[in-house]
Amino acid sequence: MTTRRILATSGGFLATDRWGVLQPGNLVREALRLTGVDRPRVCLVMTASGDDASYLARSYAALGALGCDVDHLALFTMPNRDPEEVLARSDLVWVGGGSVANLLALWRLHGVDTAMRAAWERGTILAGVSAGSICWHVGGPTDSFGPTLQLVTNGLGLLPYGNGVHYDSEAQRRPLLHRVVGEGLLPTSYATDDRIGILYEDEEPVRVIADLDADPVDGPAAYRIERAGGQVVETRLPVGPMSL
Repeated sequence: MTTRRILATSGGFLATDRWGVLQPGNLVREALRLTGVDRPRVCLVMTASGDDASYLARSYAALGALGCDVDHLALFTMPNRDPEEVLARSDLVWVGGGSVANLLALWRLHGVDTAMRAAWERGTILAGVSAGSICWHVGGPTDSFGPTLQLVTNGLGLLPYGNGVHYDSEAQRRPLLHRVVGEGLLPTSYATDDRIGILYEDEEPVRVIADLDADPVDGPAAYRIERAGGQVVETRLPVGPMSL
C-alpha cells in the first residue's frame, strides 16, 4: 500500500554569502531522499509568488548540483504545462512561499488542486514552505490580505489540521493561531518555527526535521496547538520522531 507523504515547512532553501544565491537545506534534501529514486524528478510550483522568475531561477540553480531533474508548473499568464500531466510524472513537488489565498484560487481555477491530490494518492512527495505548507492543511493564519494577519480556511484539506508557519519570527502568528483554535475556527493545528518542517505520513505527523542542527531543548521546533479542557494547549515538538 502506498504511503502518502507531505513535508510542510517554514524553510527548505538557505541563504548563502552570495547575494540572491540559495542552497538546499536539510528539508529539501530529506524531501528528495523520501522519493526513494536515484535521480528524482522535481516539479517547482511558485504560484504563490506569481511565478516570480527570479525565485524560480534561484530554486533551479540551488537544485542543480543535487542529481535531480527539475521542471516547473507555471500558471501565469497561462499554464505552461497540463497540471495533471506534469504532476503525474514528478517524484517530488516543491511549492514556494507567497500568497496562499492567491495560490488556492488559481489552483482551483486550473485544476491544480485535484491534480495535487491525485499525485499525493499515487505516492508523489508533496512539500513546500510557508504558503506551500499551509495549502495542504485546512487553513491557517496568512498575510495574503495585508500586514495584519487573517485566516484562510479553504486549504486543500489533504491534512485535517490547521497550520502555522514562521512561528518564531512573526509576532502575530502565535496569538492568532491560539485564538482561532480556541474559537473552533480551526481544528487541532501544527506550527513550525523558521527552518523547521513536519513530515506527515498519510494524515499523521511523524517527524520534525530541521534545515540546520537545532538544540533539542531551546532551539527551533514544531508545535501542536489544541483545545483541551476548555483551554488552548500548546505542546512543543522538538526535532526528531514525534510521540503523539
